[in-house]
Amino acid sequence: MVRHREGSGEGSGPAHIREIAGASLIGTVVEWYDFFLYGTMAALVFNSEFFPVVSPLLGTMIAFGTFAAGFVTRPLGGIVFGHFGDRLGRKQMLVLTMMIMGGATFVMGLLPTYAQIGMWAPVLLLVLRMLQGIGLGGEWGGAAVMAVEHAPAQHRGLYSSWPQMGVPIGLLLSTGVVTAVGWLGHDALVAWAWRIPFLLSAVLIAVGLFIRLRIAEPPAFEAIKEAGEQATTPLLEVLRRHPRTTLLAIGARFSESVTFNIYNAFLLTYTTLVLGLPSSVVLQGLLVAALVGMVVIPLAGALSDRIGRRPVYLAGALVALLTAFPLFMLVDTRDTSLIWIALVIGWGIAACGMYGPQAAFFAELYPTRVRYSGMSVVYQVGVLPSGAVAPLVGTALVAASGGASWPVAAYVAVIALITVVSLLLSPETRRRALDADTPDSARAR
Repeated sequence: MVRHREGSGEGSGPAHIREIAGASLIGTVVEWYDFFLYGTMAALVFNSEFFPVVSPLLGTMIAFGTFAAGFVTRPLGGIVFGHFGDRLGRKQMLVLTMMIMGGATFVMGLLPTYAQIGMWAPVLLLVLRMLQGIGLGGEWGGAAVMAVEHAPAQHRGLYSSWPQMGVPIGLLLSTGVVTAVGWLGHDALVAWAWRIPFLLSAVLIAVGLFIRLRIAEPPAFEAIKEAGEQATTPLLEVLRRHPRTTLLAIGARFSESVTFNIYNAFLLTYTTLVLGLPSSVVLQGLLVAALVGMVVIPLAGALSDRIGRRPVYLAGALVALLTAFPLFMLVDTRDTSLIWIALVIGWGIAACGMYGPQAAFFAELYPTRVRYSGMSVVYQVGVLPSGAVAPLVGTALVAASGGASWPVAAYVAVIALITVVSLLLSPETRRRALDADTPDSARAR
């Protein structure tokens, strides 16, 4: 078995690792800009322009159904790109995922509406959303692996948090652009201006590809490849040798995913359709939450280098659990400042607090030969019963309860409890060498 450089605690030099982390970040910014943009437009435009034959609330639920479709295809992207990323290399896969994701988003901006081509409009929208999911499914694991495998052992949490910042930055950009085009007025937004944010993704794609084409494969993977030690079927090896680890990691994923999507996509629908507030209340609050998240994520990652991945991750899950009911009480006041506080705590602190150490934690659970596949399975499969359906579940709970928010708060709290239990049963990984390969059967003995 080849011993790799990261196992000895060595890593890339400071300038080089910052370049790698920056390349991982720009890619995830593009991917999450595209992904969040769809969620926002599903609540504001797609319900009327692509699904106009039903009531506003039902139309929104259908639009969120297509939102969920992007999550459904994410495991497919994770499996495919994880397989070839572990077999052939990380870099090529990251270039392909960006082209798929960005291309689908750009074409969305060109789609005819239901009024123009009838049922073909929602069908094409669904297909493009599924392509978005495939691209994002392969993106996150590769970006996180690149950052982790290039980082010095003592700073893995910090540098692997860089691609994680793609979430708040992507949200900041997408929400900012939507807010800007919203100044043209609701009629203009619905008629044509909604296309602008999708078409602007072409600029981000060009910048991202330019940066990513310059980076190198991690030394850890190069050593595996030169020695011919790549896994023949990485996914099967993950499931065969690391089943318990994978299930617990998926459980740990739940709360972060639900919390992000409830306070992002669902809350926009709830405040506009149920509380009767203008969309700017939540959109502007999300901008503030994203700014807070940009600080919380690297701080949480760096803190996990000092005290461990589990304590930091667990703290974020506990915040999500303990604040679920109070935060929805703040939202129900209809007071803008209190809604912003709820968004900052729920999205910017709880969710981002979990997200900061997540990449390092998941990466350290798997050896180099199956790391891309293992992380992708955890991240993309874990999102299916959680974040993928969170806006849809939230909307259905509100509809079933006659407009009450407490069932949604209970949903957020229960999911957070699952994550807390999963983390308590998981190992601490901060001091684990990346080339360590301890299958679950060995741990059981």
